Amino acid sequence: MDLQVVKYESRKKGASHAQNFFLLVAATKNKARGSQGQFPLTQNVTVVEGGTANLTCRVDQNDNTSLQWSNPAQQTLYFDDKKALRDNRIELVRASWHELSISVSDVSLSDEGQYTCSLFTMPVKTSKAFLTVLGVPEKPQITGFTSPVMEGERMQLTCKTSGSKPAADIRWFKNDKEVKDVKYLKEEDANRKTFTVSSTMDFLADRNDDGAVVSCRVDHESLNSTPQIAMQVLEIHYTPLVKIISSNSWPEEGQSIILTCESKGKPVPEPVLWTKDGGELPDPERMVVNGRVLSISFLNKTDNGTYRCEAKNPIGRNSTEYVLIVHDVFSTLLPTTVIPSLTTATVTTTVALTASTTTSATAISTRDPNALAGQTGPDHALIGGIVAVVVFVTLCSIILLGRYLARHKGTYLTNEAKGAEDAPDADTAIINAEGSQVNAEEKKEYFI
Repeated sequence: MDLQVVKYESRKKGASHAQNFFLLVAATKNKARGSQGQFPLTQNVTVVEGGTANLTCRVDQNDNTSLQWSNPAQQTLYFDDKKALRDNRIELVRASWHELSISVSDVSLSDEGQYTCSLFTMPVKTSKAFLTVLGVPEKPQITGFTSPVMEGERMQLTCKTSGSKPAADIRWFKNDKEVKDVKYLKEEDANRKTFTVSSTMDFLADRNDDGAVVSCRVDHESLNSTPQIAMQVLEIHYTPLVKIISSNSWPEEGQSIILTCESKGKPVPEPVLWTKDGGELPDPERMVVNGRVLSISFLNKTDNGTYRCEAKNPIGRNSTEYVLIVHDVFSTLLPTTVIPSLTTATVTTTVALTASTTTSATAISTRDPNALAGQTGPDHALIGGIVAVVVFVTLCSIILLGRYLARHKGTYLTNEAKGAEDAPDADTAIINAEGSQVNAEEKKEYFI
């Protein structure tokens, strides 16, 4: 609050004789009193251009002393309840010994300045009130946009607004997300009171920006928290993006499969082209193309290969591939085991020959090594257990057979050597051995 005491001058520049008379009478009236403790109180006022400013001057203790409002040019506006300046925009709000309030409508930038409230005591006491007029920024405009924009091109968008006082603030948004990397420029207007501000956003056009809403927002204290916004919808042209979606993740013989070619581009891509291994589809009766969809029925091994989907628009073309592998029909068989059999043979030498044989047949179905994870398959734990049992039984059989052969060989050598221990040569050993057998028979004949 600016409170000052200045010397009163009865004559002011541009004042009429009537005004001077009123001032002279007031000064004469209060000269003898010289009241102490009386002081006018005012407040600074801020108003938006075109609005209404209310100027109020109050005196807590006043012994019928006159009050006066004057403008920055020191022209008297009101002396008590008497209007001194012919300006239809200025009106009296309240006039009493303790208050003098006036209003100024349709305020312009030229009305800004320091207004004075004078209390005609001896000496005259004054109080200052500064009137601040805010310049409202014009609606912003976005320039520099051409439609359409090709992907990869550089774009420079400029947002500009004029007439703000003080200078307005400009912010950029893309789909409600603020863009920070921008340039800001402020210039003073010709009236040397308001400002023109501009901001430039520079970026490369991307397909993800197609359809994005770019907005320029102007913030200013004169807008009462309601910013002015200009918007621009981006249109970006780009080559197609192609993707193949399969309806069957594990195709088997006899089944069918549907391949869908999804293509996205701007302008919209033309109908897609399907090929197999670089050429046309070999079996049109089973391989049916309907728009972007390729249907193959009754799959067999000849359908294996690389299928390509190609899409194009005026900007360019793009393609993607799908490798089809048709698998054998998959079936799961329960594992079976043949119970080992034990066979015994008796010979004249009363030696028992025992042979144990084991056979095992386990049906194991194997898949293609390229099978996708998560496919249903045999129980590997069960198969491993059965194989372990078969190996164990086989090892036991081999051990029993080895023991039998070792015992049989020892018995044979023992019988062969009877009667030949003292023979000088092989022939004599054979004769002795045969003789021993003869003698054994003769002994049997004469035994009672």
